Amino acid sequence: MSEKQKKLAFFLGCVIPNRYPMVETSIKRVFAEFDYELLDMKGAGCCPAPGVFRSFDIDTWLVLAARNISIAEELGTDIVTGCNGCYGTLLEANHILTHNVSKREKVNQHLGKIGKEFRGTIRVRHIIEVFYNDIGVQAVKDKIRYRLPLKVAAHAGCHLVKPAGIRPWGGKTENFTAFDELIESTGAESVDYNEKNMCCGAGGGLRSAMKEVALDFTREKLEGIRQAGADIICVCCPFCEMQFDLGQVEINTIFKDLNSSGQPFQIPVIYYTQLLGLALGINPHDLGLIVNHNLKSVPPYTPIDPFLHKLRRTLSKFGVILEEL
Repeated sequence: MSEKQKKLAFFLGCVIPNRYPMVETSIKRVFAEFDYELLDMKGAGCCPAPGVFRSFDIDTWLVLAARNISIAEELGTDIVTGCNGCYGTLLEANHILTHNVSKREKVNQHLGKIGKEFRGTIRVRHIIEVFYNDIGVQAVKDKIRYRLPLKVAAHAGCHLVKPAGIRPWGGKTENFTAFDELIESTGAESVDYNEKNMCCGAGGGLRSAMKEVALDFTREKLEGIRQAGADIICVCCPFCEMQFDLGQVEINTIFKDLNSSGQPFQIPVIYYTQLLGLALGINPHDLGLIVNHNLKSVPPYTPIDPFLHKLRRTLSKFGVILEEL
């Protein structure tokens, strides 16, 4: 792979810097292990959100997305993002504007007012695609230092795989395994559970418009995850992460009577690069897994300490001592 390909413009989006900065930390730290340089996209804005902006005005959605893409084009490298919604917007806008001349001309009329232009010269990537299609599962396995003896509930999310036509997965949407394979490259088991492929409930503006309906989606998934005996939930989208993380706190209050076990949900939720980082032997502090503050009402809302302590105890049985945990 050329040095140009090893550089990627890193699109953060909104939720990562505003809610889950530990996701940014872990992505940058883990990508560095594979000799990738992630370039900051100075001046980038909201992607904008596919379930909100696009629903009201497609042309505005395209202009704002094209502005973000043009920043990466100026850097001369592909975009990579760790958010499924941002991936959906930027990938689909890039596809539309590359193939529809009239829309591209209209968008560039607006971008020209601020000295920018959409040229259609780069690709939009998701971190999972880069790990799976560029780095490869075997190369990830080859770098693993600790095999993690965990049962993991994978949630890939909707926009990573759908609509299938322009996604890089060969049409595999209902039997999508790339995320599971990457999780299992760490030595963990990706467990099957009821409604695994269902939306987390947050997308399409549903969380904002009808929170209880959105949380009922999440509750149903959590029931299946708990029944499968998962130690953690692993996501590759910060909005899905918020729905599972903050959502558990909300569900424990709103749906007490619908909880099949009568016990509150307290399943730790972590991002894929945090899981992979642990397996690579990266200090949990550098992955944003250990929080050294007493702030209230900030992520993680569902504590992850029990998971870290369990992992330390389990690994110690195999002679691995993680003093950092």
